[in-house]
Amino acid sequence: MQRLSGLDASFLYLETSTQLLHVCGVIVLDVSTIPGGYTFAGLKAELGARTEAIPAFRRKLQDSRFNLDHPVWVEDTDFDIDRHCHRVALPAPGGRDELAELCGDIAGIPLDRARPLWEMWVIEGLEDGSVAVMSKMHHAGVDGITGANMMAQLCGLEPDAPRPDRDDSAESAGQASTLDIAVGGLLAVASRPAKLLRIVPQSLTLLPRWIGRARRGEAMPAPFTAPRTSLNGTLTSHRNLAFTQLDLDKVKTVKNAFDVKVNDVVLALCSGALRKYLHSRRELPDKSLVAIVPVSVHGKSDRPGTNQVSGMFTQLGTQIEDPAERLLAIGEHNSTSKEHNETLGPSLLQDWSQFAGQAVFGTAMRLYSTLGLAERHPVVHNLVISNVPGPAVPLYFLGALIRAMYPLGPIFHGAGLNVTVMSLNGQLDVGLMSCPELAPHLWDLVDAFPAALDELVEAAGNRP
Repeated sequence: MQRLSGLDASFLYLETSTQLLHVCGVIVLDVSTIPGGYTFAGLKAELGARTEAIPAFRRKLQDSRFNLDHPVWVEDTDFDIDRHCHRVALPAPGGRDELAELCGDIAGIPLDRARPLWEMWVIEGLEDGSVAVMSKMHHAGVDGITGANMMAQLCGLEPDAPRPDRDDSAESAGQASTLDIAVGGLLAVASRPAKLLRIVPQSLTLLPRWIGRARRGEAMPAPFTAPRTSLNGTLTSHRNLAFTQLDLDKVKTVKNAFDVKVNDVVLALCSGALRKYLHSRRELPDKSLVAIVPVSVHGKSDRPGTNQVSGMFTQLGTQIEDPAERLLAIGEHNSTSKEHNETLGPSLLQDWSQFAGQAVFGTAMRLYSTLGLAERHPVVHNLVISNVPGPAVPLYFLGALIRAMYPLGPIFHGAGLNVTVMSLNGQLDVGLMSCPELAPHLWDLVDAFPAALDELVEAAGNRP
C-alpha cells in the first residue's frame, strides 16, 4: 500500500458536492493520423493496453474505520477500462459552444471513489471531423507535473509510436488489509508530536517576517487582501468552461521586447482579459486583483506524496490601464513574490497539511459551503492561474495528432475562476473553468485573450 500524504488527502477532505477537486483537460484530435483509421473500440483498446503499463492509472483508494491517518492507495485488482473510457456525441452543429457545454456537464460529475480516480470521455460529432477527449483526474492523485507526465505516457512523437514497456521501476500500490491500514495509521499519528515540534518554531516567525518584508516592499500580497468581484462567491455544482489558442511566437516576442519571463506575459494576458471583462460589467476594482500561482517543488522537497507544490500570491496590475506599464509591474511583482515564496521553504505547505483530518476538514468545508461563508469574509484571492510547459513539437495521443490540449484546473469557494495555460507545438492553449452562476458569459472573458495579446504585441513594437 502507499499512504497518501496530507496534501494529497486534503484534496479529498476539501471536496464537496459543489467543490469538485478533479483536474480536467480537453484534447482535440486529428484522428486521420491513426494507423488503420479511427474507431472508438480501437482507441479504447489502445488506451487500455497503455494504462496497463502505468501503475498510477490502476491504483484506487482504500481506508478503514480504525485508521487514524490518511487513506492509502492500493492496486485495483478488478481494473476494467470500460469503467473509465466512455463515448458520447455532440449535438449539431458540433461547434465550440456545444463542446464546451458538454464538457462543462462532464466536469460537474464527481469521480467514483471506489475505482481509480480518473476517466476519459471520447467525444465525437465535432463539425470539422475531429474527435475530442475530455480527461478527469482527481487532484489527490496528480498535480500539474505528474498529471502532464501521466498523459505524456499515452502520447508519442509519431503516430505509430510503440507502447511503453511496463514500468517496473514504478512501484505498484500493492494491497492492504484493514489491520495494515490501522496499524500504519497509528504509527504515523504517534510520530506527529515530534513533527509538530519541528515545524512550529519555523512557522511562528512567519508572520513577523512577512510584516517586515511588507514594510520594505518585498512581500507578496497577503491572503484576504484581494478586492471582491462577481467571480468571488459560493460555488454551485454546475461548471462551465471556455478555451482559446494563442500564437506562442507572439508571446515570446513580447517576452523578449520587455525582457520578462513567459509566465509574466501569461499573467499579463490574464490581467488584460480580466480588465476588459470586468470593465464591461462595470465592476473593475480600483485595486489590483490577486492571483494564486501554484509553484512546483519537484526536486526541491523531500516530503512524500504526489502533490509537490506550494502557492504564490501575486498582483495582476488590473488597475493599470497601459499594457506596457502593466506588464512591467507584473514582472516586478512576480520577482518579489517568487523571492518571498522561496523564503517560506518548499515543504511548509506539505508539512502542515499532514495534520489535516477528514472529520475536521470535511465537516468544516461542508458547513462553509452551506452557509455561503465565502461571501461573508474578505476575499482570500481572486483566481488561480497555472502555466504548464509542454513540448515544442507535434504530439500524438494514441496515434491521433493533437491539435489542441486545453488544461482545466479546479475552482474553489470564493475563487470561482481557474485559468490554466499549456504550451504545445508553437501554440499556447488556454483553458478557463468557472461556475455559470458566477461567470455566465465565460466566452466573453476567453475571447478577450487574443485582443490582450495583440495589445501587448503592439506595445512591444513601440519599444525602443
